[in-house]
Amino acid sequence: MQLKHIKTLLTPQDGAAKVTCMAWAPNNCKFAVCTVDRVVLLYDEHGERRDKFSTKPLDPKYGKQSYVVSDMVFSPDSIKIAIGQSDNIIYVYRIGETCCDFFSSQIRVANTQTNKSSTVYTTESCVVSLTANVSGKGILSGHADGTVVRYFFDDQGSGESQGKLLTHPCPPYALAWGANSIMAAGCDKKVVAYSREGQVLQNFDYSRDRSEREFTVAVTSPSGQSVVFGSFDRLRVFNWAPRRSKWDEARPKEISNLYTITSLAWKRDGSRLCAGTLCGGVELFDCCLRRAIYKNKFEMTYVGLSQVIIRNLSTGTRVVLKSYYGYEVEEVKILGKDRYLVAHTSDTLLLGDLLTNKLSEVAWPGSGGNEKFFFENENVCMIFNAGELSLVEYSSNEILGSVRTEFMNPHLISVRLNERKQRGVEDNKKLAYLIDLKTIAIVDLAAGYNLGTISHDSKIDWLELNETGRKLLFRDKKLRLNLYDIESRVKTTLLSFCSYVQWVPGSDVVVAQNRGHICIWYSIDSPESITMFPIRGDIIDLERADGKTDVIVTEGVNMVAYTLDEGLIEFGTAIDDGDYDRATAFLETLEMLPETEAMWKTLSKLALEARQLHIAERCFAALGDASTVRFLHQTNQIADKVSQETGEDGMSFYQVQAHMAMLDKNFKLAEMHYMEQNAIDEAIEMYQELHMWDDCIAVAEAKSHPELNSLRENYHQWLTETGQDERAGEVKERQGDFQGAINLYLRAGLPAKAARLTISQPEICNSTETVSRIAASLIKGEFYERAGDLYEKVRNNQRALECYCKGGAFRKAVELARVAFPAEVVNLEEAWGDYLVQQKQMDGAINHFIEAGCTLKAIEAAIAARQWKKAVHILELQEDPSAEKYYVKIAQHYASVQDYEVAQQLFVKGGHIKDAVDMFTTAGRWEEAHKLAVQCMTQEEVGDLYISRAQELEEDGKLKEAERLFSTLDRPDLTVAMYKKNRMFDDVIRVVGKHHPDLLTETHLHLAKELEAESRFSEAEYHLMEAEEWKAAVHMYRIHDMWEDAYRVAKSHGGAGAQKQVAFLWAKTLGGEAAVKLLNKFGLLDYAIESATNNEFDFAFDLARLSCKEKIPEIHLKHAIYLEDEGRFPEAEVEFIKAGKPKEAVFMYVHNKDWADAQRVAESYDPESVSEVLVGQARFCFEEKDFLKAEAFLLRAQRPELAVKFYKDADMWSDAFRICKEYLPSKLSILQEDYERETSKKGGRGVDGLLEQAKEWEESGEYSRAVDCYLKVKDESNLTRMEKCWMKAAELSIKFLSGNRATEVVQVVGPRLAQLRKFNAAAELYLNLDLIKEAIDTFIDGEEWNKAKRVAKELEPRYENYVDQKYKEHLKNQGRVESLVSVDVMAALDLYAEKGQWEKCLETASKQNFKILHKYVALYATHLIKEEEAVKALQLYMQHGAPPNPQNFNIYKRLFLDLINLSDAAGPESFRMWADLRNFLLQLCENLTKSAEANSPAHEDFEQMLLIAHYLAARSAAKGVEQLMSIAAKVSVSLLRYTELIRADKAFYEAGLACKAVGWENMAFIFFNHFVDLCDALDDGRAPDHSDFLDTDIPFEVPLPTKLCVTDAQLEQIRDWVLMVSVENRLEQVLPRDERDTYEASLVAANTGLRSLPCVLTGYPVLRNKIEFPVAGKAANKEDWNKFLMATKTTHSPECQDVLKFLNHWCGGLPATGFSFH
Repeated sequence: MQLKHIKTLLTPQDGAAKVTCMAWAPNNCKFAVCTVDRVVLLYDEHGERRDKFSTKPLDPKYGKQSYVVSDMVFSPDSIKIAIGQSDNIIYVYRIGETCCDFFSSQIRVANTQTNKSSTVYTTESCVVSLTANVSGKGILSGHADGTVVRYFFDDQGSGESQGKLLTHPCPPYALAWGANSIMAAGCDKKVVAYSREGQVLQNFDYSRDRSEREFTVAVTSPSGQSVVFGSFDRLRVFNWAPRRSKWDEARPKEISNLYTITSLAWKRDGSRLCAGTLCGGVELFDCCLRRAIYKNKFEMTYVGLSQVIIRNLSTGTRVVLKSYYGYEVEEVKILGKDRYLVAHTSDTLLLGDLLTNKLSEVAWPGSGGNEKFFFENENVCMIFNAGELSLVEYSSNEILGSVRTEFMNPHLISVRLNERKQRGVEDNKKLAYLIDLKTIAIVDLAAGYNLGTISHDSKIDWLELNETGRKLLFRDKKLRLNLYDIESRVKTTLLSFCSYVQWVPGSDVVVAQNRGHICIWYSIDSPESITMFPIRGDIIDLERADGKTDVIVTEGVNMVAYTLDEGLIEFGTAIDDGDYDRATAFLETLEMLPETEAMWKTLSKLALEARQLHIAERCFAALGDASTVRFLHQTNQIADKVSQETGEDGMSFYQVQAHMAMLDKNFKLAEMHYMEQNAIDEAIEMYQELHMWDDCIAVAEAKSHPELNSLRENYHQWLTETGQDERAGEVKERQGDFQGAINLYLRAGLPAKAARLTISQPEICNSTETVSRIAASLIKGEFYERAGDLYEKVRNNQRALECYCKGGAFRKAVELARVAFPAEVVNLEEAWGDYLVQQKQMDGAINHFIEAGCTLKAIEAAIAARQWKKAVHILELQEDPSAEKYYVKIAQHYASVQDYEVAQQLFVKGGHIKDAVDMFTTAGRWEEAHKLAVQCMTQEEVGDLYISRAQELEEDGKLKEAERLFSTLDRPDLTVAMYKKNRMFDDVIRVVGKHHPDLLTETHLHLAKELEAESRFSEAEYHLMEAEEWKAAVHMYRIHDMWEDAYRVAKSHGGAGAQKQVAFLWAKTLGGEAAVKLLNKFGLLDYAIESATNNEFDFAFDLARLSCKEKIPEIHLKHAIYLEDEGRFPEAEVEFIKAGKPKEAVFMYVHNKDWADAQRVAESYDPESVSEVLVGQARFCFEEKDFLKAEAFLLRAQRPELAVKFYKDADMWSDAFRICKEYLPSKLSILQEDYERETSKKGGRGVDGLLEQAKEWEESGEYSRAVDCYLKVKDESNLTRMEKCWMKAAELSIKFLSGNRATEVVQVVGPRLAQLRKFNAAAELYLNLDLIKEAIDTFIDGEEWNKAKRVAKELEPRYENYVDQKYKEHLKNQGRVESLVSVDVMAALDLYAEKGQWEKCLETASKQNFKILHKYVALYATHLIKEEEAVKALQLYMQHGAPPNPQNFNIYKRLFLDLINLSDAAGPESFRMWADLRNFLLQLCENLTKSAEANSPAHEDFEQMLLIAHYLAARSAAKGVEQLMSIAAKVSVSLLRYTELIRADKAFYEAGLACKAVGWENMAFIFFNHFVDLCDALDDGRAPDHSDFLDTDIPFEVPLPTKLCVTDAQLEQIRDWVLMVSVENRLEQVLPRDERDTYEASLVAANTGLRSLPCVLTGYPVLRNKIEFPVAGKAANKEDWNKFLMATKTTHSPECQDVLKFLNHWCGGLPATGFSFH
């Protein structure tokens, strides 16, 4: 944030005149300042003073000086201002309105509507500052005791605490509440930033700044991202850094003579800051982070990280763009014809309409900036991103809706948002879009559900909803225009060839073009009503303005406007608005046309629904519906009359309600309205008028109406007059007048009804006349069955039988005949059958023919009825031969339905066996056919027939039929071969299983292998499962990394163990978290860890670390046990300790008798085990006869009783007595008894006798004799005892005998101890008698070098060199170079070199000085060169550097010569070697320049070698780039001048190849010719001819080669080419010359002898067009240099870049047009 002073609003005074408070209005247009004299000054947004007014005290009697204004603030609508005063009142000023509130140390809230105030909270310390948060919904109060209290009116879901928040070190006069932090300052000159919960975040201490004073006031920017503190002559600005979550202090704004700042106010848009001072001045500052001009049309002022002010430079209008969530605004764009703005933050998207000032901020996670915005709709922004369309309504902070679609053409999306108000619809938001090119979806965005989906038969290229969102127009690629009604879901085709279509704005009128006609639908609810008139061009636009609608048409070069009927258009709008009077008025003015008639119909329907009957009456009148008009007119008269008489709404009158129900044809509802008012006569009258007599009489009967009989008579009279005799008859029948009813039925031509009534009434049957009349009528009407019923009723059976037969009522005829005429029953049955056959009722005829005995007819009927079983049954009962003809017919049917067994039987019975064989053959039933065929064919003929037929079927793909044929012949082998050939393995298995079950398993395995090889794993698995080889299936899936299938198979077939094992192996291949997830999925994590502890410990540890860390110690323990079993004890020890089981490690070492490690582990990790280790070690020592150590261990373990026991067991009683006396005196008597018991058992003395004797001499003081006895002890079986005896002798001699005697004894005992390798003991004895040399020698023999050195150093320094010399000899003899290093480095290095351990040699030398290192580097390099490993020698010097030591020069030269004469090293692959050689020589030359060898001949030689190495590297790099082949050729040619160093044959060969490759055949011929001469010189030893190179700088006297640099084949190839060129004589054997008349590659001019500089790239002479480098003597040919640069830039060759980098260093930099390294 930067503050820039704009101007002074209020000039400061000379004295103190404090500005008490200031405030900006929320609309940014007003600014108020209150001065010390309590006058409020009002300014506009530009800082111009507009008004002022004085404040007033609470009570005028106290005077104007009785108070000061504490603070003021504008109301949210910016038209009121509240003034808070020190006399405990708040005035709100607006045309004299005021309200007041009292407060002191309390925080109170005032209600301006009720003039009431209430206490929010109370503290014990007065308030010194008060501030609000950014949203204004929370406040902070600072108190004199430093307390800061927070209160929320609405915490907006933040969850932050209320009440006392923190305690500041001093009264927080300056208090600010930012978006992310709270800042406070006061008189201690410190600004402290606190977190939202009061913890200190930062501390800005200015107490040491003498120019700083106390902080008096603070203000927060509207965005909460910046805070300004005011003090003396200074404004300090702090900006919040969201990425670091800290406050950054900007450069303070210092203004001299400003004095103390008493008030600060920040404009609500963040662009201005005002500061009021102690002297009454008000200064205006501009605030911004940065400004930018966009498209030269808009100025963007970033007043905060989350707030931008956008100003239109041409109109001056401004829009404040602010992130509601406080995110940093990253980018602002103005799109859509400079009307719409788009801005991104890290998590949201800001959109706005600059014209309407509507802004939106929606959540928008980072999408990479790939969105596409469409602004065709003024109400909504359409955003397309990754196949998803999102809609954002301007001024809404939520995404309106999102759908998936790939079609973002604005013509394929239609959005309507409340564009026209509708009755009963509050929120109307609809979207239509394409799901695919043939499917439209319609969505209700407000309710969030799909309104419908339209599937079309052709691709759609345009669609649009009407403004109410109730109808959708769409056009397809075939130019068919369709209308879809969303409510009724009806689709209608409006037009077949539509080139233009559009809704008329503000209406539901549609305008379209069909070839040469304009088509207009003024009432879209009646699609058939269309208005058309011709045009001579194409519609291009539709304009509606000023009550006029024009269709703009281009007719040639002219634009013609066709005006639409505005009245018809307005009709639709009026209908939608519900203004039916306006709609009627519009229609009144129109001529009655089809579209007008459709509008009248629409209006009539809507008017009736809205119960506006007068309008409905007018509509029906216009439509010519007189009856409805008359009825509505009567209804309106009733309603108007009721309204006039009662003053109430006539529409609610019951007669009007009944009329409306009648109009809707809901007569029951109308009856209900009448009956509710007891208007029975009116209900009856209604039904009479409608001729609904039944309902009329029902009402009269229900209410017992007195006119009931009259109504009935009237009803009968009306029926008679209207010719409704049937209804009249029914009425008579209900009234019981049966004769009258019969007469009426007969008159109505309904004799059947009359007959029914007669039959039901016996008294009428007695009337012969009536029956005759009815019967005659029935017969006349061909109602024979009913006539028969009537005759039967009156007992006229003969007539009844005749009538039944005529009428086809044979059932009744047969029943009658069985009673009256039994003889006629058979004939009637046959006649009945014939009748049914005639009626095609074959099923029914069968039984009747059987009853009649006509079996042939029955068979024919059964066949015709397809009752085949019944036909067969009847046929089998026949004995008539003529019936056999039916067998073939029936058999053919059964063959057609594939019931071959029955068909066969029938064919055979009918004597048609051949037909049966043909049937079976056709059906592929070769077995049955075979059985029948053998009756008439030989076996061979049958077999040949079947095999050939089977092969034909196989070729036709009918393998099943072929199999059946093979099976018939019992040839399963042919079947298997056939199926295997066709890869039908399931059938192979089936056939093998059927015929060779013993080979089934083998077949499964064979097929599985074949399928696996074809990667058909699931089929292979099936066969393996069938072969019960599930393990093979698992193995197959495992080796193909198909673990899911392997697991499935193991789970299904291998049981739990196999399932777990496969899951374990699967997880092992995955590793890491994936393995853990898999094992958790199967619930096998614990099992896997347990399994892994068998031998897969790394995997076990991975699993445990990721999921079961508590199992890690257990795994460590198992790992330790495994390592112990493997004998890897140190690793096992580590694992035991990690497992928390050090005792196990101790036991391991004890078990393996590794006492030192056991002791170490016990002491470090398990002190309690130390004693056990010592006891075990002692036991081992006793077993090893090392009694002294054993005794020592037991004593250390505080177990002397065990020592006594061990000595007793070893028969060492004297030691047992000694230990017992010293440590267990209480048990001495017991030990004595044991000893006496043992000695009595043993008789001999031996060694024990000597010892006993020695002890006796010792006890008696005869020490010399005791010593002799001890010296005589020699017990090879017990070396320890022998050692002790000798030591005892030495001790006694030293203590009690003379010096000479003691020396003699020690010189005897010492060598003995040395033989026992008890060197320390021997040396101690020597030292006791000052035998220094002997002690040192003893230590040396025992390899106790440190002790030998210490003895020599401390007791006899002259022996130090002696010890050192012995130590070196020892180390050399042992080959222990590492130890020798610490003693004699040079000797160690020489030893390394002798052994060929060069890496260790150089590593050790590198730790010494530089000189020593390079001595051995040189030795190693010499060795490598001798071994012909010059490349390794080069790498050695690249690693360790090239010192300018003259003694190394020969090595360097030899290394250079070996490398440049390597064969097959001219290609691009050798670049790295040449570059390393070049860099090595460059380093050497630079080192030589700084040394005493500078400018010496050797230095010059190495400079020349450097140049050659550089050319070789450059050539290698150029060969790797096709464009630089000429450069490479030039370098090869230039290298010929250095053939004193480079092998001449190799140089000429490579130069010839290079020249030939680029087409310089003349030079190639000369070079190859000379190369052949050099090769020939190998044989004859003569120098080759040099005449071709006279007057060149190519040397003449060069070393001849000793061996060929090429193969014999390559040499012959060169010879052939040279010979061919010579024979053709097409080349001149002359080198090319340049402007100097000299060979072009020669540096020395032939005529003048002047030497040109060589090109640093090619080596060619640099003549005129050159590029010079900073270092003198370095130049390049411009053409070659530019070519090299261009190739490097275009190919990005790293080798070429390396060459340029070298030249940059070597030549002191590149020219100005040089190459930049990236």
